[in-house]
Formats: sequence, C-alpha cells, structure tokens
Amino acid sequence: MDGFNLSFGADFTGMFLDLLHDAMVSTAICGRIFWFDINGFITGFGNLDWSTTHEAASRTSPVVSALVEGGATCIGKTIVDEMAYSISGENKHYGTPTNPAAPAHIPGGSSSGAAVAAAANLVDFSLGVDTDGGVRVPAGCCGVIGFRPSHGAVSHMGIIPVSSSLDTVGWFARDPIILRRVGLVLLQVPFAVQRHPRTIIIADDYFQLPKISADRIVQMVIKSTEKLFGRQVLKHENLGDYFDVKVPSLKAFHSKISNGEVKAMSMKLLANAMQLLKRHEFKHNHEEWISSRKPTINSVIAERLHEWPETVDEDIENCHTIRNELRAALNSLLKDGGILVIPTIADPPPKLGRKEILSEDYLSRAFSLLSLASMSGCCQVTVPLGFHDKYPVSVSLVARHGGDRFLLDTVQTMYSSLQEQVDIILKSRLSANAVSLETSAEVAKEKGNQAFKDKQYQKAISFYTEAIKLSGNNATYYSNRAAAYLELGSFLQAEADCTKAISLDKKNVKAYLRRGTAREMLGYYKEAIEDFSYALVLEPTNKRAAFSADRLRKLFQ
Repeated sequence: MDGFNLSFGADFTGMFLDLLHDAMVSTAICGRIFWFDINGFITGFGNLDWSTTHEAASRTSPVVSALVEGGATCIGKTIVDEMAYSISGENKHYGTPTNPAAPAHIPGGSSSGAAVAAAANLVDFSLGVDTDGGVRVPAGCCGVIGFRPSHGAVSHMGIIPVSSSLDTVGWFARDPIILRRVGLVLLQVPFAVQRHPRTIIIADDYFQLPKISADRIVQMVIKSTEKLFGRQVLKHENLGDYFDVKVPSLKAFHSKISNGEVKAMSMKLLANAMQLLKRHEFKHNHEEWISSRKPTINSVIAERLHEWPETVDEDIENCHTIRNELRAALNSLLKDGGILVIPTIADPPPKLGRKEILSEDYLSRAFSLLSLASMSGCCQVTVPLGFHDKYPVSVSLVARHGGDRFLLDTVQTMYSSLQEQVDIILKSRLSANAVSLETSAEVAKEKGNQAFKDKQYQKAISFYTEAIKLSGNNATYYSNRAAAYLELGSFLQAEADCTKAISLDKKNVKAYLRRGTAREMLGYYKEAIEDFSYALVLEPTNKRAAFSADRLRKLFQ
C-alpha cells in the first residue's frame, strides 16, 4: 500500500475498508490484529514465503472471537517483524510501520504494526504477541500503553508460536480504561472491587542500566505514589542481590556458558537463558520449514539461530528451572499486593536502519530488562511518561504471576497521576525554555518547508512533527504536516492534522482546503463540500475552494 498509507504503514493485508469509517467514528471498542488466525485469511508471520506456502486459516483465533463477541470491531491486520523474531519492528518484505512518536526511528517489535495503529489513534486498541518484548518494546518506542499478561493467562490458540514457554498474547491502548476493559474480556476474571497496591518496589539496580533519564522516571513514580497511597508503601530493592539467593540455578547456568569469565550480573544471565530457550523452541517450531522451503529470510535470523551451540536436554531443563525459581522469587517478593517498578527499555529508539539495532551491547541491555517478565511469566505493563530529548519515555509495572487484574486496576488508578507528573515537568521546562522552544520549532518548520519543496515528504513530516513537539499549539505546523501526508496518500492522518489545526485557528483557510481534499479522497463528499464552502466564506476569492466545491456539488448533489 505504498501510495495509499492509511495507517502509518501498519497494514500489510486485508483491510476491511467498508468497516473502516464506521469503526473510526463509533463508540465501540475497535481492534487491530496481525499474526492471529482469521477464518479465510492467511496468517502471514511477516514473511512473503510463509504466506505463499501456508493455507488460509480455517477458524478464527478464540482471542479475536472473544473480543468481537464482546463488542469489538475487527478492521484489519498489521505488520509484524519477520517471523516475529526481532525487537526492532523493521520488515523488509512489507515495509516498516512509521513510529508516530518518532518517525525517523524504529517503532520497536515484534508487534510493530499493532503498536503504531494504537499509538496513531487509528483504533482504540490492538493485539500483539510478546515473547521477549514484542508488546513492551513497541509500546515504549511509540509512547502507548502495552500489556503483557501472565504466561498462560490468555489462550495461545490461533497464533503462530515463536517460543511457547515465553509467548503471551498482549494488547495496546492509549486509554487505561480501555486497556482494562480488553483485559477483563480476555482474562475472563469475575467481578471484583478494585484493589490498591500495598507495596510499590523500585528496582534500583535495574534503573542503573538505561541510558535515558532514569532519575526523572523514578521521581515521577515516587511523587505519584506518595500522592495516591502515601510514602509508606514505597520500598527499594536490589534485584540482583535478591536473585543471587532466590534463583540459585543462575549460578549453574553461568558456569555452563561462561568458560571462566568473570561473574555476570543476574539480569544478563536471565537474558542469556531467555534467548537460549527462545532459539531452541523457535528452531523446534520452524527449522523444518526453513530447511525444506529455503525461504527468503533475514540473514540476522539465520545467524542468531546458529550463534549458540546445539542445546542438550540439560540446558533446556536448566532454563525451565530458572523460570520456576524466578517466578517463585517474584511471587514471594510481590505477594498479592505488590508492584515492582522497572524501566521498559534501556535506550531511546534507534534511527531506522542503524547497525546499533543489531549490536550485542544494545540487545544485551534490552533483553536484560525484558527477561524479567518473559522468564518469570509475571505480568508487566508499559506506561508512557511523555518525552525526553524528543524520544518517548516509559516505565514498567510488574505484578506477580496471576496478578493481571490487580495490575490493570493499578494502571487505571495511577495513570492520571503519572501523567500529571509528566505535565508538571513539561510545564517547568516550557516556562524556562519557552522562547528557545518556539525558535527551535520555527527552525524545524522551515526545514520541513524546504524538504516539502524538494518533494522529500517523509522527511518533511519528521521536521513538522519535531516542530509540533516543540510548540504544539501552532496551527501552521499541523496544516503543513497535513500537506505532506496528502502527498503520501495518508488521508486519515491529513484529515486529523487539519482538524487539529482548525481547532487551534478557526480561520486557517489552508487547513479547510486540505481537509476537504482528504475527505474527498476518503469518500466523505458531504463533509468535503462543507470544508471547501467554509474556506470560501473565509476567503471569497479563493479559486481552488470555489472550483472544488462546485465540482463536488455537480457530482454528488
């Protein structure tokens, strides 16, 4: 869909366009799904050869069916990393979805398209699968809420397995209320009164790992907690020391792989165990197809499958022992009323195509954080906390295995307070840097204008987005970005930007003209005529408005 990008590149097949407009304006929950089976459609797994060598699904995933029966509207499928193996979100076969929060940077994976669809306000929620970060990473990169439930809490039927010991069906939403509503449907839990956390534990050593502003994140959590529950619920923990005692099998695993190297941190050992288990189970599930069909496949996937020596039963048994010990350790630490606070991702989302995404250091740091929930099977939610240095920032909350409803309740309770802390920090920065921000925004706008003149429309969008982040109440920035979206055929995004521009400046003639054009292309002819007509009211001599309104009236009235 290169010339008609309805959803930031999130789609790769099967958009049900007859449902799209109704879904966008209805009050019902709407969802997007990708590698879940849909009756009559091939589940593509992010690889062209997979699509051509597999039959269409004969039944719909029970997860999707449950949501549709609960009132959701299924409106399409979205892109996933190739064979759901990476955490970058890039896909050479179908194109990489555009990160709405940072267009020049990776959206994160593996559930990249689903995260983008939710973050870009195209749907109320979307589904994803999280093996070793597939929901949490793109949620952190795109600035949207992402929920990974307890392992086994939601049915795996009707999805293509990556690693059955780690796979979980998760979901994205911008609104914590919708996040919770989806969870209640999928988790099938009985009605209960919402509970507040009795302890909130900050993992101090885990916050030493990220390159992003960890202190700022911790302070927002602390202030929000104190306001809602009181200072007495706050605790601090060094998880590395705790796991050294409570997860003794990590020592055996370290001696097995270290070859005499110095003692590694427990979080890195957990990451290594997770990757070993994932590769073993991925090979078990898909090596025969890869060997027999010899598909066009990312060389990185092939290389990673052979990075580790052949596993033996003892290695895998040890990984499962680590999983069991880790789950018991976290359940003991958190009990029924505890929340653990950790970073979601260790680094800001890298730029698209950068080799950094494949570097051992980048992946090791990422998996050191992601392995906690993947290996323990505990539930984890990614909560966006605004931006820092132009990149989305987030924090993760973890509850014991089986504490999914409690975690959803906690997110709903804390979300507004956390966003208040984001606003407080933002306002303090704005008051100190208002002039410089406005100046920087104008510079970004001028760069966008030049890129637009040079017909580099995606680059122009990036500059206008930067200007909007710096000064979000300037109607011109939204209107200019809409012009670039129109050139790319992204009519929904153009319409949304024009609507925002008009809300900021009700006399912005260009915004009415551009929204009219977008609505005409989307088939909303009545609304398009209204826009062109109002542009004429504002500027009676505007020839473009007069011509467009007259042409549409002759055709459709």
